[in-house]
Amino acid sequence: MQHEKSCGAIVYRKYPGNTEILLIKHINSGHWSFPKGHVEGNETEEETAKREIMEETGIDVNLDTTFREIVSYSPRKDTQKIVVYFIGRAKNTDYTPQEDEIAEIRWVEIDRCSQVLAYENDRSIVNKAKKFII
Repeated sequence: MQHEKSCGAIVYRKYPGNTEILLIKHINSGHWSFPKGHVEGNETEEETAKREIMEETGIDVNLDTTFREIVSYSPRKDTQKIVVYFIGRAKNTDYTPQEDEIAEIRWVEIDRCSQVLAYENDRSIVNKAKKFII
């Protein structure tokens, strides 16, 4: 069994009376999710999350590592993947999609995320993150 590890974050921005979550649409699979990517070398989970968010979206974040959720799934036969998610407050809100991986990026009102996200794991994480963000 092969093991993979990725890290990312539920990236958010706040306005008076409104909180939005950054969602990305993957080119290959076409589903909406959160920015994340594989750990490289001796990176910490936090370093991986910040780097991947920046690479995929051009957004720099302040991570809140007191929120740490793990999702585990099997993307391929004989492969087990874990993804560690933190919460990240966006320092900038203008984004630039990583051309070879990201088809589209969208800020979505936090209460509408469940309608856009493809997987139950992702919907569950947003619900847990709400308690930390709002």
